[in-house]
Amino acid sequence: MIVAIIDGYTDEPAGLGVPPYIGLYPRYAYGAIKKARKDSNVFYLTIDDLRATFEGEDGIRTKNKTPNFPKVKEILKKAEIIVFIGGLHTPGKYLSAVPGTVEEVAKFIKPYEGIKILGGPAFMGSAKAGGIRVTIKELKFAEEVFDYVVYGDLEAFLFDYLSGREIDPFRFRNYEELRDYALLGAEVVKQFPGYPEFVLAEIETQRGCPKAMGIGGCSFCTEPVRYPVVENREQEDVAEEIRVLYSLGIRHFRIGRQSCIFSYKAKPNGRVPIPNPDEVEKLFRGVRNAAPNAKTIHVDNANPAVIANYPDEARRIAKAIIKYGTPGNVVAFGLETADPRVARLNNLNATPEETYEAVKIINEVGARRGYNGLPWLLPGINIIFGLPGETKRTYELTYEFLKKILDDGLMVRRINIRQVVVFPGTPLWNMRDKVKTEKHKDLIKHYRHKIRHEIDLPMLKRVVPVGTVLKDVRMEIYDGNLTFGRQFGSYPLIVGVPKRLELDRYYDVMIVDHGLRSVTGIPVPIDVNRESSKVLGWLPGLGKKTLAKILAKRPFKSEEEFLNLLPREFREMYKDKVKFT
Repeated sequence: MIVAIIDGYTDEPAGLGVPPYIGLYPRYAYGAIKKARKDSNVFYLTIDDLRATFEGEDGIRTKNKTPNFPKVKEILKKAEIIVFIGGLHTPGKYLSAVPGTVEEVAKFIKPYEGIKILGGPAFMGSAKAGGIRVTIKELKFAEEVFDYVVYGDLEAFLFDYLSGREIDPFRFRNYEELRDYALLGAEVVKQFPGYPEFVLAEIETQRGCPKAMGIGGCSFCTEPVRYPVVENREQEDVAEEIRVLYSLGIRHFRIGRQSCIFSYKAKPNGRVPIPNPDEVEKLFRGVRNAAPNAKTIHVDNANPAVIANYPDEARRIAKAIIKYGTPGNVVAFGLETADPRVARLNNLNATPEETYEAVKIINEVGARRGYNGLPWLLPGINIIFGLPGETKRTYELTYEFLKKILDDGLMVRRINIRQVVVFPGTPLWNMRDKVKTEKHKDLIKHYRHKIRHEIDLPMLKRVVPVGTVLKDVRMEIYDGNLTFGRQFGSYPLIVGVPKRLELDRYYDVMIVDHGLRSVTGIPVPIDVNRESSKVLGWLPGLGKKTLAKILAKRPFKSEEEFLNLLPREFREMYKDKVKFT
């Protein structure tokens, strides 16, 4: 039996599957198929494979093609089952991979005869286009193209379908069955673009939202709609999956599939569950033991109300994440708005006061700079514009809150600003006539610009000052004569280099300038005698006159000879960062 899994990439409140991240859905689907039909031949394709095959576009595999890349048409022709995995609920900015839509994949697979199955968060629609009307249109279109639209767990559906059992994709309320799928499905990483070096595996620890169990979910969030009951995955199962992935050569992991890592195995307590530091430390100790030489162990979401209301327990958890993890880590806080009235109307996680306190606590524990050039653990903040109840004052309050964090000398790694999208089944669906995205279009544009210029830029200069060296930056794409790359991890910082570098290689990069949400860097050590004047012109402290002197005096024979030409305040910055050939 031949099965084709097409990964259209997913991004949702508690999970990411956009390269270099490999998400849960293709791994679990692969494992379910293999458990049901051991004789099956399962091919993993990406939406980029299909784009490159049918449209001639450069996909993410063009540099290192996998064996099945040139055989896409042959695979689809022979496939008895074609599974498409997709869906964007919390879309972001992507560097080297662009998620696909139901409409896009449909035009590729429509001519083929295999049974077509749609899985992943796409069954609720996509936030890529936004709006209510577009979401409904997409869902209707999906039902016309696919033989099955899976509204529950894709892996459960596939196992039942292939085993000839009664199909019940809603049956998961524990992780016992999932364990086999996760372990069997790990080997699909061998077909992932960039394997094994450039793969980051998203790891699941929890389904559902602990806060939603107490007082209901946030108005817009799809997580409690999909998983109304909170289930925690056992530490031993998490460690075993990582152990298998590690044995396959994977060295980058994100313990990211949960609504709040600080609420793992927490005690239910209404709005704010009581955290359990011992259980969280056991989780991360097991992760590190399973992957002793992992290059990345990061997390994703955290509820700031949990951290603020239980500061001692939160400090212990943060220290455990740092102890067993790697620097550059980020916990994303879902503040969404600093307007208390809007927060109450939309049943949001935390107050501005709680979020501010949580930012302080994480800074206190995690702001120390790590060996890769970034602080060990910083908060991120999520903002949503367009929520019901907003007024002009709402935007002012949110801006003032972020400005206070900046003015008080605290750090946040990034501020994520999105416009709210309405999905069927969420509480917001019943308030959709009160959504403000169209009415407040100009306000949204104004405050997005204001936050980016007046908060993001100075904050980025604080997090990675000029002269900071970021270690192991993987170069991913070209844009003209620029090369863009990132470190591996949660919310990695995009680094632009003003020259063409070899792709899929790691570089140590010194920061020389800052954009609104990205930085400019130069690989170190800098070959002062051979580097172009254009690149040298980016270096801090090298004005036109100094640069002219350097070019005139080349070749230098020693670091001291070069440093003596620089202003005194910049000499320390360049020590051990230059070479002479």
